[in-house]
Amino acid sequence: MPSFKIDLSTAAVFVATAPAPKLVNQKTGERAVDRETGAGLSTVGLLVSDEGEGNLYQVTVPETGIPDGLAPGMPVSVIGLKARDWENEFNGQKRHGISFRAVAVTSLVPAVASNGKG
Repeated sequence: MPSFKIDLSTAAVFVATAPAPKLVNQKTGERAVDRETGAGLSTVGLLVSDEGEGNLYQVTVPETGIPDGLAPGMPVSVIGLKARDWENEFNGQKRHGISFRAVAVTSLVPAVASNGKG
């Protein structure tokens, strides 16, 4: 199915929920991996505010695209955000929706340098 780029150039984006491993199987704890790179995948909740409207999106990101310390409330930049529609059948029920995927989520908060003083 085709995917569509999402333009966030005029949006303010904040972390709503901290990154968590994306699981293929909840019972076994098997983690989802990127088919091309083999990197583990995580899901991060993002609040996107644009043109007076705010929306919460659960975005899948490779673990290599998530910096340490990403926490709720942090302003972030999202690189390569795309949306893709999906459809499947599970236990005789058809389900459908839109999934979101990004290459990376980077903090807009400057890192605090450690000067060795306690």
